[in-house]
Amino acid sequence: MSKVRKEKNSLMTMVTLIVIGLIAGSILAGLLKIVQVLSGNEAYPLLFNMDYIPLLKQWNDVTGAGYIFHYVTCIASVIFLFYLLRQFSWQYKIWPYIALFGAGGGALYFLSALTEAKPAPDDFFAWLCWTVGHFIFGYVSGRLIQFIHQFKGGDI
Repeated sequence: MSKVRKEKNSLMTMVTLIVIGLIAGSILAGLLKIVQVLSGNEAYPLLFNMDYIPLLKQWNDVTGAGYIFHYVTCIASVIFLFYLLRQFSWQYKIWPYIALFGAGGGALYFLSALTEAKPAPDDFFAWLCWTVGHFIFGYVSGRLIQFIHQFKGGDI
């Protein structure tokens, strides 16, 4: 494969992963928002909360900064995991995305202990909603990667 074609494929892979991160992140946010509206559960705002991260907390109250934080995190997570899994030829398997994003999300929920914002770290229902949402994020990410791979008949 020529160097130009290889670089084009690499760029298209990156663009595809960015779009997948945006779609999966939107579904995650939408699901948690629906749960919030229907039940009053406060897991949704955690997606946008940066006040427990020393370098980012100064922007926590800036309009839109939390959304940027959420989507950059989603995009970076999808890209990182895809390239990590590629080292094991697992990048087109769905289970690692589900397992790692679900378990990782469930564990990261407890960073809520570092902030005074709701929900409390011992709010089981909020943790459950948050964790299930991240399992769904993993499913959507992995399934979209798998679908595009199958549709194109090769690398994404």
